[in-house]
Amino acid sequence: MVDNDEEEAKGKLRLLNYPVNEAWEQPSLFARPVCHACQIALKLTEYSAVISGDSLVLHGPPGPNGKPPKERVLHLADITAPRMGTATREDEPWAYEAREYLRSHVVGKPITFTVAHNLPSNDETERAIGSAEIAGLDVASELLKAGWAKLKDLKREPTEADTKKKDLEAEAKTAGKGVWNPHGPKAHAVHYMMPTDSQAFISEWKGKSIDAIVEQVKDGSTLRVRLLLPDGDHQFVNITLAGVRSPRCANRPEETTEPFGEEAKWFTESRLLQRTVKVTLLSLPNSTATPFQTSASAPAPATASIFIGTVLHPAGNVAEHLVASGLARVVDWHAGMLAAGGAMERLRQAERAAKEKRVNLYVNTAGPAAKSNGHAANGSSSKFDGTVIRVWSGDQISVAEKESNKERRIQLSSTRAPKVSDPKQAYYAQEAREFLRKKLIGKHIKVRIDFVRPKEGEFDERECASVYFGNASSNVAEQLIEKGLASVVRHRRDDEDRSPDYDKLMAAEQVAVSEARGIHSGKELPAPKQPLNISEANHRATPFVNGFKRQGRLPGVVEYVAAGSRFKILIPKDNQVLTLVLGGIRAPRTARNASEKSEPYGAESAEFATRRYMQRDCEFEVHDVDKSGGFIGVLYLNKTENAAITLVREGLATVHSYTADSLPWAKQLYDAEEEAKEAKRKIWADYDAEAEVAAAVEQEEDTGALKAEYQDIIISDVRTHNGLNFSIQILNTEGIEHLQKLMREFSLHHKTVAPTAGFIPKANDLVSAKFSDGQWYRARVRRVSPIKKEAEVTFIDYGNQDTVGFKDVRPLDPRFRSLPSQAHDARLSFVKLVGPESEYHTEAVDRFRQLCEGRKLIANTDFKEGPLRHLRLMDAELHTDPLASINVDLIREGLATIDRKGCKYLQSYPQVLKKLQEALALAKRERLGIFEFGDVEEDD
Repeated sequence: MVDNDEEEAKGKLRLLNYPVNEAWEQPSLFARPVCHACQIALKLTEYSAVISGDSLVLHGPPGPNGKPPKERVLHLADITAPRMGTATREDEPWAYEAREYLRSHVVGKPITFTVAHNLPSNDETERAIGSAEIAGLDVASELLKAGWAKLKDLKREPTEADTKKKDLEAEAKTAGKGVWNPHGPKAHAVHYMMPTDSQAFISEWKGKSIDAIVEQVKDGSTLRVRLLLPDGDHQFVNITLAGVRSPRCANRPEETTEPFGEEAKWFTESRLLQRTVKVTLLSLPNSTATPFQTSASAPAPATASIFIGTVLHPAGNVAEHLVASGLARVVDWHAGMLAAGGAMERLRQAERAAKEKRVNLYVNTAGPAAKSNGHAANGSSSKFDGTVIRVWSGDQISVAEKESNKERRIQLSSTRAPKVSDPKQAYYAQEAREFLRKKLIGKHIKVRIDFVRPKEGEFDERECASVYFGNASSNVAEQLIEKGLASVVRHRRDDEDRSPDYDKLMAAEQVAVSEARGIHSGKELPAPKQPLNISEANHRATPFVNGFKRQGRLPGVVEYVAAGSRFKILIPKDNQVLTLVLGGIRAPRTARNASEKSEPYGAESAEFATRRYMQRDCEFEVHDVDKSGGFIGVLYLNKTENAAITLVREGLATVHSYTADSLPWAKQLYDAEEEAKEAKRKIWADYDAEAEVAAAVEQEEDTGALKAEYQDIIISDVRTHNGLNFSIQILNTEGIEHLQKLMREFSLHHKTVAPTAGFIPKANDLVSAKFSDGQWYRARVRRVSPIKKEAEVTFIDYGNQDTVGFKDVRPLDPRFRSLPSQAHDARLSFVKLVGPESEYHTEAVDRFRQLCEGRKLIANTDFKEGPLRHLRLMDAELHTDPLASINVDLIREGLATIDRKGCKYLQSYPQVLKKLQEALALAKRERLGIFEFGDVEEDD
């Protein structure tokens, strides 16, 4: 038996469930089947078609009520003929001539056949190897005699019949017949694909009668024909019969056939398949309007998938006979091209006759007309498994490949989601995006790239694909369209660029249309309101903190990942968004714009967090709020995964001891960090355990008592975020004297110098900035927001911070740069103020301000933590005892506790520690401050 993959068998092979590439294209190579036990019988068939020069498709008589008969594929035994070509492979020499010889002798004629071997089949269609006779003549022998086939090498002892066939082959070879012709076949080109320039082709041949052979019947009104052009070339084209449309006939077993679809297909197939006909091309197909479109008019595509035309058999126009038999309906919008010559009128007459007889489709004359359908025509596709890491819109997603972890942005093939920019579509646009998010985010999927849309104008090149999930059985585009949350693209350009499941997508859309779902409902719903950003500023965020604390874990959705430890969370039920900063850790900083530079592993940390948490349903808790309005807390994925611990374990964040020690999961954080260190992951790639031990020993040595050094200071700024911190200026120094002089010159300078036009500050720049009092001061830029045109700055001579507009920021003149910053960061040594979770927090902060602000104090530095000074503060008028201090007073009043964790140097000052313990005991005994209801101090 020969390999059978000829274009002519396309329709048959689909019905037989043979593998094929795409609709309208060539079949794939067949596997050579294994023969079952021999079965010999003589049977008669009334109709046959030709797959190739050695294979036939046989039909018996029609069933009752015109039901199509069953098919049988018969491969002629012991011979082989040249193979027909495909879109990717040329015809073998003499393949077309061999098939034409067989076609002209057997199509439409009764044939008797004998089955030698039955072949396995996965459907009801029988396949076999055997012999066939017409009018007593053996078909295989006639092919050998004419020279259009060759004998195979036999693996059995030759019989008398085998010897006779061998002699026939030898005679043909000697005579130079058929494939033995020494001069070779006449050269001609075969174009299996539709013409590239459809408009030019239709312009050249419109209205002209062209000889053709019908190669495939898809349904009663859709054909694939081989045009026999006058110059000898062959051009395959798809044609829909002008003026009519028959019911759809399923191509695959899982698809649904419309009523009377099989009867209509058989009606046309039995009359036209592999017959010589006359084709007249009339037009390219018109476009169809989709939801939210106001007009269906559009330019014709360069390459059309189908032409509209007429197909005439010597017996007449099959379209008129289809309508008269109630197997097709009239298409009104074809009237213009058929009006001349009365063709449209003849169709309407046939329709009226069918309605009067109430036959087939016209049993109920008010029945709805079916809609036309598209077909996939793509080449080979790239397939890969991956995980969805982001949903951009209702028809675009980003997928991380399973093998390479590469991110690929995918457009769903032949799918168009509503546009969020259109107020009429915005509601459905959000619904479509949310549908995909819930279905796909974080899920394993299978992707099949169907085509690549080239870059066009402002639109980048985009991979268009079919996306399957749930054991690769569900096409997400099909579900999206069936919900009425997207429409099927009416392809107006290259027909190859469409989904292979286009028929299914169209069927899904028909369901949505018929049930008035989503965008097909006709309802114009208002655009969703933008969520309220409660992290816009500290004063807006602070009122929510206590409420969040009481509620504990709250459900949300990660809308955006700004950095490894910074997330934008949506609270759907309240339509609010907030910024969540993970407490207890520090992730490397990521550049916010082109002018900034990311810290090492900053980009990796942000990418990891994006892929793991972006758009996921989550839970979060809030513990505090920072000065910019960000909520400090914890993020949970799948109820149990703590994002902070995961980032630390992956080596993409470090533990921030100062804030981590008070967290219930502090031990887990430290354990995760140790694990990352041992594995030398990311940040810890160059970690040296011995060096860390040496540094720890050195730090222990550094925690010893410092030599007393009393300085006059004033407190210039107080900050209560993450504990009590403040800035000081050291008095009676040259720096303060120079600062006073500098400020006078600074003020005059800004009165006489014009602002710098278009100045955009950058992070860490030294600048001049205007404070809320209207005066200019030296400042350092902390971060910049080009969108808001604002900069967060720290005034380096006073320590306070502010957010100012670009218009109030100027470059710092070089002559004002030489003086060092006069503000020094500090905290209280030995003690910590009661935290914001206590009802005494506000009282404690107010008491500190009352004791310190606006006063000249004496300070002693007990420890230096980098630039941060740990100070004992004393008022010369109140503290005459050398061990007395404001630090001790705050403990004595029950507004502070001894900081045993944050002050490692505590044991180096035994007398001070004793004084603090005495003050603490008095506060507890007298039930002052936080000890009002007993001892609430943490166990050490």
